[in-house]
Amino acid sequence: MVDVKFYFNFRSPYCYLVSKRVFALNEKFHINWIWRPLGGWSGRSAPDRVVKKLPLVRQDLARWCLRYGIPMNPPPKTTDPTRAAAVSLYAQAEGKLEPFIVETMRTEWAEGQDIGEIDVLRKIAKSIGLNESNAMDAADDPNNLKQLEHYGKEADDDGVIGVPSFVIGDQIFWGNDRLDFVEEHLMQLRARRI
Repeated sequence: MVDVKFYFNFRSPYCYLVSKRVFALNEKFHINWIWRPLGGWSGRSAPDRVVKKLPLVRQDLARWCLRYGIPMNPPPKTTDPTRAAAVSLYAQAEGKLEPFIVETMRTEWAEGQDIGEIDVLRKIAKSIGLNESNAMDAADDPNNLKQLEHYGKEADDDGVIGVPSFVIGDQIFWGNDRLDFVEEHLMQLRARRI
C-alpha cells in the first residue's frame, strides 16, 4: 500500500478539476489516502494576488471544464472553504470522504453555491447520507478547526506551495494537471516492489 498525502482546499478551482479524476487512481493502485484538507487561504494565493489572478484563472478553468465536459459556475468570491474542510473530517470518519468531496465541489463549482453556508453544507450532508446534525456540529467544531490549522503548518513543513498537491515519499506533485505524473510515479513504485 502506498501512502499518498492529499492536500486540498475546497475553494480552489483546480481542486474542483482534480476531484473529477483523482479517485480513479483507486482502481489501479492500492492507495492509502492521507487526507489533508486546508481551510481559509491555506494552500491558495494571497487575497491581493487573487484579485489580479482571477480573470486568468477563470479563463483557464473554463478551458479545463470544456476539456473534461463538466459544468463551470463559480461560487461567490466571498466563499470561505473552512467549514467544508471541517465537515470533511467528519465525512472521512464516517467512510464518506470521496462522495463528500465530489458533491461539495459539484455544488460549489457547477452550481455556484457558497459552501461556507450551513444550509448548503446540510444539503450536501443529506444528499450523501451523512447525519446532518453531526455534520453541522463538525463544521464549527474547535477541534476540527485546530486540525485544519495543523494541516496548514504541515503543508508548509512538507514544502507544499499550492493545491491540489500530492506528497508521495520525497516527491511532491502540484496541480490538477500533474495526475499523469502521480500515476507514472505510482507505477514505478509498484514495479520496484515486484
